[in-house]
Amino acid sequence: MASGPALLAGRWAIALVWFYQGFWCKVLGRTPRHARVVEAAPLFTARGAHLFLITLGWFETLLGVWVLSGVSPKVVAVTEIALLVVMNAGGVFWASKIIPDPVGMLFQNFAFAVLIWICK
Repeated sequence: MASGPALLAGRWAIALVWFYQGFWCKVLGRTPRHARVVEAAPLFTARGAHLFLITLGWFETLLGVWVLSGVSPKVVAVTEIALLVVMNAGGVFWASKIIPDPVGMLFQNFAFAVLIWICK
């Protein structure tokens, strides 16, 4: 497992991904494809999809803060990985035609999950 400066660098890298994906892409709406992916799920109305996307964005942003805090690192790691699994499964199941490279997304998120686990 990572320690010292490597752990700090890893946690910053993880947090920055959550800040980018959550705040920039979802809360600020800078990546419209994220909205289309959520809208593809039959679970939501258009308004419900928008509210879910914003809520998810804030949750991801808070995950970044949680990672940097160092509080309960194993719990945050499990939470992050569970969220990645659910989001990837939903994306592939309902929106694989919207995601430019679903297989690439899965490989990238696997690498991200490994980094999360190493930096717990």
